[in-house]
Amino acid sequence: MARKGILGKKVGMTQVFTDNGELVPVTVVDVTPNVVMQVKTVESDGYEAVQLGYGDMREVLTNKP
Repeated sequence: MARKGILGKKVGMTQVFTDNGELVPVTVVDVTPNVVMQVKTVESDGYEAVQLGYGDMREVLTNKP
């Protein structure tokens, strides 16, 4: 099953007007780059999954390449 989407953090709500004057409520979402951190496979883990990373991490906490 393939799923598509984006990950983000909700910032808040606002409203916008359409061309015909209707007021529409909208959600403001802060979207930063998402990184695939790990791919789980049936052979090694017993199931299929993808682990995603979101947001910034301090350089001290990351492993060196």
